Amino acid sequence: MPPSPAASRPLRILVADDNPVNLRVATRVLRDMGHSGVLVTDGEKALKALDAQSFDVALMDVTMPVLDGLSTVAVIRERERAGRKKMPVIMVTAFDLPSDRARMLAAGADGYLAKPLERQALEAELAKVLR
Repeated sequence: MPPSPAASRPLRILVADDNPVNLRVATRVLRDMGHSGVLVTDGEKALKALDAQSFDVALMDVTMPVLDGLSTVAVIRERERAGRKKMPVIMVTAFDLPSDRARMLAAGADGYLAKPLERQALEAELAKVLR
């Protein structure tokens, strides 16, 4: 599948994950792809970043302190129903069963990636959610 026009340009990506190793991996993958990332360590900080800055897409871990990823997506979707611009969200998680993917999408995520984050999988998922 060819990349979408949005995925072929440098993207500004919000990355929410409480694990420092996962944040380093995400930074490296995004940099190698020509994208930039803003890193936060929980859902509450993700929501604050979304209030303060503009992003093309968010990569969201499921299990985080303060506010987990699924709860954060719920708040993002509620804000959209109140008139905010649509924010594509890709869940990035160690939960890797088909039922997990279905659960993430049913909770409001636009996409799903299993950890560890890999460039090829991220490129494909970005192309899907940014059409």
